[in-house]
Amino acid sequence: MSIAAAAPAALRAAVIAGFAIAVEWARVLAARDPRLAAAALVLGGLALGLTAAAYPPARLGLGTSRLPARLLGGLALGIVLLLPAASRSPALPILPAALAGAALLVSVGEEVAFRGALYAALEDLGGARLAVAGSTLAFVAAHALSHPPAFLVPVAAAGLLLAAWRWAARDLVAPILGHVLADLAL
Repeated sequence: MSIAAAAPAALRAAVIAGFAIAVEWARVLAARDPRLAAAALVLGGLALGLTAAAYPPARLGLGTSRLPARLLGGLALGIVLLLPAASRSPALPILPAALAGAALLVSVGEEVAFRGALYAALEDLGGARLAVAGSTLAFVAAHALSHPPAFLVPVAAAGLLLAAWRWAARDLVAPILGHVLADLAL
């Protein structure tokens, strides 16, 4: 790819990554006020979902073809994402019902932003390796304010697993479902 052709792709990837990380950080900072927690989750999830406008659904990995296999994959991803928490405690913590819907929006928004639009932008720029690595690094950076440093390693592992699925299956449905299941359970 020539430098002239790479510039718009690099700019698109940088804008999507910067926007998604900024939304996540703003959401976390706003949620520090308990009165704003639910609103921050809802608005953050909706704002992250705006990144979908950068690409058609098929390019994001969304669609209904092979839907049963995609849903089964999402269940499997959700189980894998929950294994570390299950090994630490016999009883998994459950998200309060008042925040469940809002958390669902954030989970979907994060997948659309990081494994959907950002992945597609990075893949256009430098191929699958850059898309997997770059979307994972941006996902970790986005969680730097909401998680203690020691927990960023599992965040990276989860991001890598979801990005690897996105690459291998060309699918975003399963990562969305797996992320939703994990967030609702944790």
